[in-house]
Formats: sequence, structure tokens, C-alpha cells
Amino acid sequence: MTIDAAELTRRTAELLAAHPPATTDRLDFLKARYDAGLAWVHYPEGLGGLGAPRSLQAVVDTELEAAGAPDNEPRRIGIGLGMAAPTLLKYGTEEQKQRFLRPLWVGEEVWCQLFSEPGAGSDLAALGTRAVREGDTWVVDGQKVWTSSAHVARWAILIARTDPDVPKHAGITYFVCDMTDPGVEVRPLRQITGEAEFNEVFLTDVRIPDSRRLGAVGDGWRVAQTTLMNERVSIGGMRLPREGGMIGPVSRTWRERPELRTHDLHQRLLKLWVEAEVARLTAERLRQQLVAGQPGYEGSGMKLAFARLNQEISGLEVELRGEEGLLYDDWTMRRPELVDFTGRDAGYRYLRSKGNSIEGGTSEVLLNIVAERVLGLPAEPRTDKDVAWKDLSR
Repeated sequence: MTIDAAELTRRTAELLAAHPPATTDRLDFLKARYDAGLAWVHYPEGLGGLGAPRSLQAVVDTELEAAGAPDNEPRRIGIGLGMAAPTLLKYGTEEQKQRFLRPLWVGEEVWCQLFSEPGAGSDLAALGTRAVREGDTWVVDGQKVWTSSAHVARWAILIARTDPDVPKHAGITYFVCDMTDPGVEVRPLRQITGEAEFNEVFLTDVRIPDSRRLGAVGDGWRVAQTTLMNERVSIGGMRLPREGGMIGPVSRTWRERPELRTHDLHQRLLKLWVEAEVARLTAERLRQQLVAGQPGYEGSGMKLAFARLNQEISGLEVELRGEEGLLYDDWTMRRPELVDFTGRDAGYRYLRSKGNSIEGGTSEVLLNIVAERVLGLPAEPRTDKDVAWKDLSR
């Protein structure tokens, strides 16, 4: 049958009647929502969706929010929702989709991303983590870094080198790694904020069954592009209300603390407020484009804008607050499950935003992507394009 807004409203009402949010366990409600096809309405039936247009998800979300229904804490499981799930949907086997998508969406299992390495960050395709096949199992050895949520994750999306004798982009394969397996060691990386939301992960003789491979052997770079494009959209294209995100706290301070105002700060705030609103509306347009298919390289532009704006806005906030802006609330070493930009003080926002131009693809790499893939400018010379990975200088 055709799934339209009226049909989704009817099905949502049925879900709420059968599982009243006030008296239903939170996890039980989320599982029932997934099973009813109201998690991702554009996903196939049986995988949390109904094959409906993606644009109709808002119909369900609005009805459930009005009824006080619990959500799946999307900020806590953002890597699973924004990166792992789209990749599993596109490249996973039916068995993999059935196994992973439901516990991922309801938040029973947290995911992390094992991509970057100490010697392969901006040049991700130069990664050196090896996966050697032994029958139906792959033995993985290497080190990953900047891994958000690795300390709480059950599963990881992992890319590793399976053929060193071909050019670097061609010899990579994509896997799902169980973070509880022997040989997986997670160590905290304390950041400038005092926290350690990032980690480094050491992989020593980690055995991954071939049944947890996504895509063909050696085709991992193409699979990873789906992950990376979705990652940049999820970072730079998140849905925000007006004055949501970093511009909110500085705007409130401006209104509530007239004694801090100067003409120069006023002009700078107006400029950044307008840029933040333009970025918010552009992100909304980008999400609408997703309705028609997979995310494009425009997400790289949005992620660029997100990083620059966060850094400029947080710098203005520290300057506006004067001596107060130099204070810092808490240097305690913690390992949080998520980044809370608006729940901490101005000093935290200022320091944490420095990472925005590194995580999810450095701004320098994203500028190249926008120049070449969006604007159609000539590509930079790449002398290592046809050289076998094992022959590259390191």
C-alpha cells in the first residue's frame, strides 16, 4: 500500500495506543517503534522502515514528540545512526542488516569508527593496519586513533589493508569489528579540554570472521566513502532551531549582559549570527536533498562551515565575557559518552571547537574535496596514485 502522511499518522497513533509512553519501558517502546517501521520510515520494511519517502519522517517524529515518547538519544549513538547504519544498509548482507540495525537504532549497542591512524589521518588511504586472511577469518593488527566513543562501543566500523601490492586506495577492505574481542585495547587520549572523549585503539591478532566484511575484498575505499559522506552530513548538517548550537549561548549573553557590549563586538556578533542562520538553512536544504538519494560532496562544504563558525563564535564569546571568559569550570579527567557544547562554559566551547577542523575530515582535505568535486577545479597532482602501497615512503 502507499505510505503517505495520513497512513503514518494512523500507524503512529496505533503505536502510542498499544505502548503508552507513560507506562511503557523506554527500551520496549523504542523496540516497538522500530518493529512498526517508524524508526527510519525510508528504510525497507523489516529494517525499521516502511519504504516511505524520507521527508515523511517528520510526521512520525512530531506526533511522538507531542505524546512525550522517548527518543533513542541520537547524540549518544550518533556514529551508529549517522555513519554505520547507512553503510550497513547499502553494503551489508541481509543477515548483517537484521543483526545490527535494530540494536543500533534503539541504542542497545554503541558504535565507533576505526578509520584514522597515527600515520594516516588526512591521507586516510595510506592506512597501515593489516588484515590477513586465514580461511574464513581475517587476522587484524594495527593502531587506530581519534576514536570517539571507543570506550563505550560494542561494535566498530573498521578499514584495514588487505593487499599491500596494489595502490593505496585499491587494497583496503571494510569490516565490522567486535570491540569486546581479545586483542582489542582501548586507551584514552586526554584532550585540551581535560576530557578524553577520544581514544587510541590497538589491535593485536584480532580475529574477524569473513561474515563481518562489508563489500568486496579490496573495495573498502568505495564502501568507506559512503561512511565519510554521511559523517560530514551528520556533523555539518544537523537539524537546529534558530539560535541553536554555538550561536545560542553568546546571543543570550549579549541580551542578558548589556554592560559587556561594545560597538565592535556588536558588529562581529551580527555578522556571525547571520552566517550561522545561513548555515542552518543551508543544512536544511541539504537534508531535503538527501530525500532524493545518497549524500553528495556538498556535505563537505557544510562541515567546513560548521568548523569555522564554531571556532569564530566561541572566540567571540570568550572575548565578550572578558576576564570571565578566561575561567574554566572543571579540568577533571573524564571519559564522556558525548560532546556537550552547550552544557559547559565558554572556555570549554572555545577549547573543544579547535577539534572541529580536524575531526570528520580536516578542513584542508575538505577544501580540496569541495574544489575538485563540487566546483570542478583541476585536481592537485598526486604522484603516489599508481604506486603500490608497499613502495610508498613512510
